[in-house]
Amino acid sequence: MAPPVLYSFCIVFFFLVVVRGSIPTTLDGPFEPATRRFDSSLRQGSDDVPLSDPRLAKKVKSPFPEQISIAASFSPSSLWISWITGDAQMGSNVVPLDPSTVRSEVWYGLESGKYTYRQNGTSEVYSQLYPYEGLLNYTSGIIHHVRLDNLMPGKTYYYKCGDSSLNALSEEYIFQALPAPGPNNYPSRVAVVGDLGLTYNSTTTIDHLTRNDPAMILFVGDLVYADQYVTTGGNGTSCFSCTFPDAPIRETYQPRWDGWGRFMEPITSKVPMMIIEGNHEIEPQIDGVKFQSYQSRFAVPAEESKSKSKFYYSFNAGGIHFIMLGAYIDYNRTGAQYSWLKEDLKGVDRKLTPWLVAAWHPPWYNSYSSHYQEFECMRLEMESLLYNYGVDIVFSGHVHAYERMNRVYNYSLDPCGPVYITVGDGGNIEKVDVEFADDPGKCPKPTDNKPEFGGVCHMNFSTGPAEGKFCWDRQPDWSAFRDSSFGHGILEVINSTYALWTWHRNQDAYGESTTGDQIYIVRQPDKCLVQPAQSPAPSFHNGSSSSSSAQGLDQSLAQPMKSTWLLIYLLGLFASIVLTHGIN
Repeated sequence: MAPPVLYSFCIVFFFLVVVRGSIPTTLDGPFEPATRRFDSSLRQGSDDVPLSDPRLAKKVKSPFPEQISIAASFSPSSLWISWITGDAQMGSNVVPLDPSTVRSEVWYGLESGKYTYRQNGTSEVYSQLYPYEGLLNYTSGIIHHVRLDNLMPGKTYYYKCGDSSLNALSEEYIFQALPAPGPNNYPSRVAVVGDLGLTYNSTTTIDHLTRNDPAMILFVGDLVYADQYVTTGGNGTSCFSCTFPDAPIRETYQPRWDGWGRFMEPITSKVPMMIIEGNHEIEPQIDGVKFQSYQSRFAVPAEESKSKSKFYYSFNAGGIHFIMLGAYIDYNRTGAQYSWLKEDLKGVDRKLTPWLVAAWHPPWYNSYSSHYQEFECMRLEMESLLYNYGVDIVFSGHVHAYERMNRVYNYSLDPCGPVYITVGDGGNIEKVDVEFADDPGKCPKPTDNKPEFGGVCHMNFSTGPAEGKFCWDRQPDWSAFRDSSFGHGILEVINSTYALWTWHRNQDAYGESTTGDQIYIVRQPDKCLVQPAQSPAPSFHNGSSSSSSAQGLDQSLAQPMKSTWLLIYLLGLFASIVLTHGIN
């Protein structure tokens, strides 16, 4: 038999020659900007799924649990389980349920039917109130949150949740704890999705995502779009202000949240879903009350990650440190979120968690007309901090389409900049964005695209092909690839330097070996040094500035040549091993 070293070599050889050879890497970039304009008939979206659909209907009687979901904690030895009991109410005068009437219990263990452990948690209700004539109020069922501690990372657990004193425990569910931090430990697949809603396109997205068997879901905001309805229900609309111009406040039809929770339960009861708020989660009430659904329905590891707010937090999943940021609360350098972010970044041990991934709702880099330069103020406040600490990938939504950037920093190509990816294409009722800011006549006015939070910092470009202009007249060089289609993404981290990113289009869901976009994202920790936050930028070992696009290109273009020499060396080594040991 061949020695173990030969088996190991064959795996590396297969990866470099067969797999690596057929899929581009970021080392091959920056890439020439590319746009795939797809069949416009597939871009128009679809109607919302009605609440009468069996997939959205309540399937248990009170006080049995429903809308069960899992969320990661800061540490893989902990995990949150949430669910709802009781019946929500809609009407002029609603009376909130009493959370103390139902316990919050999770029974769990390492064997099916044997629940060695039990953990208690907390419960709450929330209300969405509109004191206007003709509008209906809402109060939720009882929302339960239980944190399980002392889990063994990577192990499979069986659980039931509910209230044992009422003989109201759920059926048995199963989950696998996330792997422990370490440079060789990673979740098998991380699904990334944004701006989902609950249309027929949304259901295709989730069906496709589920078949890809993720170990975790990263949700970059705009979950349900309950605010596309007046409180009397009816049909969703792609333009609320157009359809309801006389609404005294942007209302929300909260039963959509309950239908969404039931629809998502088959997957959220098995794998952690990590969320961050989007603009459709604002859901304003009178007296400045906002985000009640988001803050009440979901457990996130805010306290565990030393955050004082559910709007921003961090957690670990194996060798990946995730940072979830809030765009609809204060992000200025003098604020609490920025201070927390700085401390969180300081505490990241890149030997344990080599990968640093950030996520928030509105993209900083975006070449579509929709939301163009909308959150420049946030970028100007935070970009240098993330860059100086070597963030590898940034996921956002908000724009209802797909776009992957070349590595970029401050609008300049930079081999040490993050790879920014927009995946706001989950399938919501507002349809897909198809217009690009660089198309003739499609550049928004600087007075357009005002954010729902924060100031306006629109700017003309000071250098490069778009110097002196608000919009480029062609696809920007920092935009590598864009496609106006519904879909979702899968991130598979291979090791401490390679991660495979695949974007799946809904229209390819049933095709064989088809992907909308695929690339290996490669870290270069030996070249991109992490510096203290006050430094202007990381530097290369050879002393050249990483802010220079030309020098950065030289470094990037040198990598394929280095890979070629490595391949030649490995081929020689392989031949030597075969001659010495044989292959039998």
